[in-house]
Amino acid sequence: MELKKDLFALAEAYGAAGSESPAAETACAMLRDFCPDAHIISGNVIGTFGEKREGLPLLVLDAHIDQIGFVVTSITDEGFVKFDQLGGIDRRIIAAQPVIIHGRRDVQGVICSVPPHLSGGNEIPKYEDTAIDTGMSHDELAEIISEGDSITFDVKCRSLLGERVTGGALDDRCGAAAILYALELAKGKKLCYNVTVVFSCQEEVGERGAKIGAYQLDPDIAIAVDVSFAMAKGENERKCGKLGEGPMIGVSPSLSREITDGLVAAAQSREIPYQLEVMNGTTGTNADRYSVNRGGCKACTVSIPLRNMHTPVEVIDLTDVRQTAELIAAYITEDIK
Repeated sequence: MELKKDLFALAEAYGAAGSESPAAETACAMLRDFCPDAHIISGNVIGTFGEKREGLPLLVLDAHIDQIGFVVTSITDEGFVKFDQLGGIDRRIIAAQPVIIHGRRDVQGVICSVPPHLSGGNEIPKYEDTAIDTGMSHDELAEIISEGDSITFDVKCRSLLGERVTGGALDDRCGAAAILYALELAKGKKLCYNVTVVFSCQEEVGERGAKIGAYQLDPDIAIAVDVSFAMAKGENERKCGKLGEGPMIGVSPSLSREITDGLVAAAQSREIPYQLEVMNGTTGTNADRYSVNRGGCKACTVSIPLRNMHTPVEVIDLTDVRQTAELIAAYITEDIK
C-alpha cells in the first residue's frame, strides 16, 4: 500500500454526507484487497478481515467516509445557485471558495464574495445571503443540477514540508487510510478478534451510518478511527493533540476503559508513540453510536491529530497515520488482556 497515494485518492473522491457513493466506491475497491467480501450496504462499506473463528469477540474498525459540504436549495432567476451547509462549517471561510456542484454532471463554481469596500463592514455572511456563481443561466443550470444535489470544495491534496499534507476531506479519509494500512500490517498474522471494517456514511450529520452498522453487526468491541484537534496558534494545549507525536487514544466516561488500557498497552509493547485524549462525556464520534448499541459495546476512539478541521485546507502528518495503523495492527494481532 502506498500510503500517501492512497490517502490522496480517498480524500479527493467526492462524498458529502448523504452522497457518499464516489468515495464509498473508491474505499470499497481498496478494502477488497484485504476483505474480498467488501460491499456497500445502506451507504456503508463493510468487509470481513481474515477468517471467522469460533469463540472470538467481534471487533469493528470504523472510519467515516463522508465529508462536510453543502446542498443546493434553489436556482435564482439570474442563474445563481443558493445553498446551505452539510455538517459543521465555519461561515467565515466560505466567501470566494471554489466549489463543485455534483448534479447530472459536475459543475464548477465560486461562492460569491462582496468586495470589502462595497460590503460596508466585516460581518460574516449568512447562508441565505450567499450564492454560487457558475457563469451559467438559470435554464442551463436547471438541465444539469437539481435541488438537493451535493456540493463540495474544489480542492486537491498537496504535500507540505516533511510528512505533512493538506487537503479537504482528510477528516476522515485519513482514518480510512490508517485502517487499510493496519490491515496490510496484520495480513497473514494470527488475529485475536473476528475483525470487520466499516467505512460509515453520514457521520457529519449525526453518526447515522454508524448507528445502522452497529445494529447490523452487533459487535463486542468497536474502535472509531477519526480525527481530533491538533495544536495550532491560539489553541488550548490541554484540549489538543500535537502533529507528528502519534495517535490520540480516547479516555472518557462514555468509552470503555478496558479498551483504552489495552490500546495503551499495545502502544507501549511496540514502542509506538501515542497521546491521550481526555474527554468528559460523549466523544462526537461514531464511538458514541457503537457504545449504546443493543446491549452495549466496548467502544474506544483512536484519533489522528488534524489542524483546520472542516475546511478545504486540513493538515495532518503522515507519521501519525502510520503510527495509528501500527497501533491498530498491534492491538488486533496480540493478546494484551
